[in-house]
Parts: sequence; structure tokens; C-alpha cells
Amino acid sequence: MAGQFAKPRSDQFEEKDGVKLPSYRGDNVNGDSFNEKSRIPDPNRMIRAYTQSVATLNLLRAFATGGYTAMQRVSQWNLDFTEHSEQGDRYWELAHRVDEAIGFMSTAGLTVDHPIMTTTEFWTSHECLLLPCEQALTREDSTSGKFYDCSAHMLWVGGCTRQLDGAHVEFLRGIANPLGTR
Repeated sequence: MAGQFAKPRSDQFEEKDGVKLPSYRGDNVNGDSFNEKSRIPDPNRMIRAYTQSVATLNLLRAFATGGYTAMQRVSQWNLDFTEHSEQGDRYWELAHRVDEAIGFMSTAGLTVDHPIMTTTEFWTSHECLLLPCEQALTREDSTSGKFYDCSAHMLWVGGCTRQLDGAHVEFLRGIANPLGTR
């Protein structure tokens, strides 16, 4: 949601109609237009991508804690997609069942004002691709002494980064974040 700003590439270059240019590595690094100027790495792109990601995550946090995700609002969300469709009929059936469950929970003492009913948690994850960026966002926890990459809750390695003797795996070995592989 915050953006896919880095792209793994197995080839350093791509070629079209006899023109060879550096591969597109994601908006964090260079542009996707197939021209020489666009493919020049630009460090300012990292700053723009970081600020855009921060803004997106802050918006998600506001939705998650500001009541927008409250279950009793399930019938108030943007539901244009539900009009005149089979998916819409299924959605409204589910929304009705949620309303019934909320009514039952209220009679049992769990009201719609309880924090468990008005907030939601979310976590972020991305592939550990740009090591200098990941290293810059790594911090030591002052109470545990463990290191955490603060760019995401969970990091993972993929086809281009999961070599056991590679720098990406070595970096992940030193952090305490949850890890994944694909």
C-alpha cells in the first residue's frame, strides 16, 4: 500500500530495439520510462519514496485508530462496488451477519465503544532489497539490545536476495524482526 519502490532484477540491463539501458529498479532508484535520462539512479527518489510511504502509513494508522474500521461501520464504508452485483449481494449478507453478531455481543457486555471494536491493527512487510536503505533505518532497542529494521514489521528475501552466503541474508541474520522467504 505504501508503494512498491524497489524492484528485484535478475539482469542489470534491458534491451529494446537494439538500445541497451540499465534495468528499472523501482521508483526508489530510477524511472521506468525506457530512456537514458529516466534510468539514471537518483538518490532524491529515496527521499520522495520514504516521505510518500510515511504519509500512506500515517493515513492507514488514522483509519485504524480513528474509528473508521469499527465493525459497526461495516455498512457505511464505500460500497459502490456492491450495487447490482453478485459480490454485492454476498457483501450485504455478510454485513447483516456482522450487525447481528455485534447486537449479540452488546447484550453480552461487549459494546461497540470498546477499543477492540473500534480499532484494528496492521503490519507492514517488504522484500529486503536496498541494503543501504534498510541499514539506515535499523535501530537498537534500548531495553533489549536487539536491532530492528524500522522500515517494516517483517522483512523477507526473494529469488534475487536469498543466497545463504549473500549480504541480504547476512543483514537479516542481525535483526530481530520477523522474517520470511519466498
